[in-house]
Order: sequence, then structure tokens, then C-alpha cells
Amino acid sequence: MPHRVFVFIFCCKKEQLKFQALLSGCSAGGLAAILHCDEFRDLFPRTTRVKCLSDAGLFLDAVDVSGGHTIRSLYSGVVGLQGVQHNLPRICTNHLDPTSCFFPQNVINHIRTPLFILNAAYDSWQIQSSIAPPSADPHGYWHDCRLNHAKCSASQLRYLQGFRTQMLNAIKGFSMSRENGLFINSCFAHCQSERQDTWFADNSPEIRNKPIAIAVGDWYFDRTAVKVVDCPYPCDKTCHNLVFR
Repeated sequence: MPHRVFVFIFCCKKEQLKFQALLSGCSAGGLAAILHCDEFRDLFPRTTRVKCLSDAGLFLDAVDVSGGHTIRSLYSGVVGLQGVQHNLPRICTNHLDPTSCFFPQNVINHIRTPLFILNAAYDSWQIQSSIAPPSADPHGYWHDCRLNHAKCSASQLRYLQGFRTQMLNAIKGFSMSRENGLFINSCFAHCQSERQDTWFADNSPEIRNKPIAIAVGDWYFDRTAVKVVDCPYPCDKTCHNLVFR
């Protein structure tokens, strides 16, 4: 899982002296952008426009193909080893255990700072490491599917559609806030803001004819509300789907 967090500070014309800030992260960095979004907001004066962007950070507390909880076990180890419970949002830890509060679905509804969630509905890292990891698939039934979606059987695709539904259910409350933004495309991808071909190129992924960079820009600069969710696979022909060997 990549660990990348970016901080962007913008300023307009010198005579205006109004700063703008964006906390952005991909994968584990996207998770960090969610968990620390309000802390980041508090570093700046109230006159500063501050927002957060999480790319591929919406890790779900999902059941794997064996009926186990691979990612919950992983997160429990991280929380225990690093003692991160003291750095998690208290509004969550006041009523849930620390491991649950490491999952964005239990945190995003309580974040006060405007947040944009960019995620693939069929996140390739989650498919490989959370939904169908080798430890949950000892006979290799999912081996080809987790590396290349084109090799998934009909029953496997139905399982992945269920994962997409779980993701959409997790963001229902979050999407109701007019300040938040959303771009959930039906791609087999991970970290779409880091690569030029997926972020902003002539053939970048789109939803309703709007590429990711334009969607994020429209949201950040308050040009228009952005809450777009793609139709289920395989309807989107603009995806840059990842295939692994």
C-alpha cells in the first residue's frame, strides 16, 4: 500500500494575500488525509480556504472471500503496534474501538472540513489484499481474477458488485453534505490522482464527460457541486484498469 501525503499551499495575487491549502494523499496517504483532515484545518487561520482530498483511501471493513476479516486483522495490528488510538478522531473513539475508527466509513460523517473522496469502486489493492488475498484463497480460485478483472467468473463479478454496493452504502451520509465532494468510478484501479494518464490527459477516466482533475478543481474552487458515482462495471469505457502479472 503506497504511503503518500501531499500538502499544497496556494496564494492568489500578492495584493490579496489570501492563502488556500489542500491536504491530499493516495492509498495509506489517502487514509491519513481523512483521519487528520480536521487537524490540518486547525493549522490555518479561518480566512484560509482549507480542504482535503483522499485518493484510494476509502478502505472498507469488508469480509474476505473466506468469510474472514483480513483487513481488520491487519488494521488491528497497525493500531496496536503504533499506538495510533491516541491520534484517531475522538468523536469516533468515544463510542467505537480504535480499530473501527481506523476505517474511514466510521469517520467521514464526522469530519468538519470539506473533504473530497476519489475512489475506484473496484479498488485493485482492496481486491488483492483485503477481499481475495492468498491467505483467504488457499486453493487459488481467485488468483487470476484478482490480477486481471477480465478473468473473473460471473460469480466473482457478482461478489465484486457486492463490494461496490458496500462502498456506496458507506458514503451515503457523507454525500449529503453540500461541502463534500465525490468521484467514484467503476474502474479496477488504485491511486488515480498520481498518474498523469488518469488524473488529466486526453483520455483520462471520466464520469458524465468530466475527468478527475476537472471534478476536483470544480469542487475545490466552489465552481459547482461534485458528487458523481459511476454506473456498475462494465459500463465505463474510459477506465485505465490495472492488470498485474
